[in-house]
Amino acid sequence: MSIGLNDALQKYLLDASLREPEILARLRQETRRVAADRAGMQITPEQGQFMALLARLIGARRLVEIGTFTGYSALAVMLALPPEARLLCCDVSAEWTSVARRYWQEAGVADRIELRLQPALDTLGELTRADWAGTVDMVFVDADKDNYPAYAEAAIGLLRPGGLLLVDNALWSGRVADPADRSPGTEAIRRVNAMLRDDPRVDFSLIPIGDGVALARKRGPDEG
Repeated sequence: MSIGLNDALQKYLLDASLREPEILARLRQETRRVAADRAGMQITPEQGQFMALLARLIGARRLVEIGTFTGYSALAVMLALPPEARLLCCDVSAEWTSVARRYWQEAGVADRIELRLQPALDTLGELTRADWAGTVDMVFVDADKDNYPAYAEAAIGLLRPGGLLLVDNALWSGRVADPADRSPGTEAIRRVNAMLRDDPRVDFSLIPIGDGVALARKRGPDEG
């Protein structure tokens, strides 16, 4: 459920706009069933549809996802993109990504998704050394919150001019607005929001969809 909406408005939003494929709905349902205590880690369907629209708008062909869980966001985006699009996913859980792999395979996109099971900062370093800097169209960050600032910085380096960075949980169920909450994860989210707001390399907007998405567009060398 998107943050700040009451039940009636959430229902209207879904009824009026959602075009969720059946396979994505099944993946959401299975995630609730097999990972009930962690199902909140999955993005909302309206956020998945929004991300897919953004990927199409910019003609994304090379994408990176940091934090994959059971694979909903990856599948939502790849279903929207043509066969030449490729997604590299970073995660550390073989258990939860095994669910993702099954649905990717069923949807016919598994051959276009590479999954690397190791700490994401290691993978991001490998991509930089492999000359991915400045070539990625879109990066989605939805992993451990303490490393959000480091993930965002690495992502900006990987993005091409005009590429998009999306950082999930940017409103953190409202905890970012609670001055009494000084937990490391909350502080890290506050830092990444402030970092993107003040970074002259990007255009920035904080969007109240899902649990909040920090959306940044990398500027080109001639853009002020």
